[in-house]
Amino acid sequence: MKLYSTALVAGLLLALVGASGAAAGPAVTHSTTVRVKATDFHYMLSVKSVHHGRVTFVLRNAGHASHNFAIAGHKSKTIAPGRTTRLTVTLKRGRYPYKCTVDSHAELGMKGVLRVT
Repeated sequence: MKLYSTALVAGLLLALVGASGAAAGPAVTHSTTVRVKATDFHYMLSVKSVHHGRVTFVLRNAGHASHNFAIAGHKSKTIAPGRTTRLTVTLKRGRYPYKCTVDSHAELGMKGVLRVT
């Protein structure tokens, strides 16, 4: 009986240690990729809403002029027609305006708002 009680207590201790280790683990962070097609003068995003965390924007310039992508104080490289670039940012919950900062492209329609949940 004593051996059974000792094994039971040891098993409970291991379960508690395992549970506390799981609770102390790193927080889950979301990682999302958003495809952005830039044309003259419009963006088409693959999604209009993403989870908070790390977001990678893959910008493909399908237009005839050079374009870039700016969001949350970060800006991609300006790329020529037919080229692709990436911009990775970490976003908290909220609404984030994005735009092309080349010349007056934003005023011509290259802007929008991304919702982050």
